[in-house]
Amino acid sequence: MCVVGSVVYPAAVLTEPGVVRLGEPDGTKSERVLDLSQRLAKAGFKATVTTDIRSEIWLKLLGNASFNPVSALTHATLETICRFPDTRALIQSMMEEAQEIATDLGVTFKVGIDKRIAGAEKVGAHKTSMLQDVEAGRPIELEALLGSVIELGRLTKTATPHLDAVYALMRLLGRSLEEARGRLAIQSH
Repeated sequence: MCVVGSVVYPAAVLTEPGVVRLGEPDGTKSERVLDLSQRLAKAGFKATVTTDIRSEIWLKLLGNASFNPVSALTHATLETICRFPDTRALIQSMMEEAQEIATDLGVTFKVGIDKRIAGAEKVGAHKTSMLQDVEAGRPIELEALLGSVIELGRLTKTATPHLDAVYALMRLLGRSLEEARGRLAIQSH
């Protein structure tokens, strides 16, 4: 198989648009990864090579598992979620639960949760992909972004009360979208 792991932040979270982290699943810095990194850099991307791609994937997953469903439920942007104390606290709790699961699986984080949230806030008034899907009436990626984390929590015997609560709300939203054939809308009067 010729797969190279990568984590992309396309104007969504953390650092900046066009940042890609590449790495081999086994942690080596192979010639093909170094070559790919150089080619992407020539094309104008920041494409660093890492020996710990799984940690980079989990760092992105912390945001996907929390910001995406909260934005879909509230119709709020990253900036608004981070600046509203109640949703910021919820995001932090969800990330702490996901980080505990990842740590139990041997993942080490180089970026703390506070910095992860601050990075998302700096992105500004960005709508997450899940919110964009809700607004467009498309199916939501609930299992991939949140359900999988909860499943890993069950396997590691990690309590996930905040993730579970948001997951339940998202399942109902998903069902409502299906029943309404993707035509849900917030109406202002």
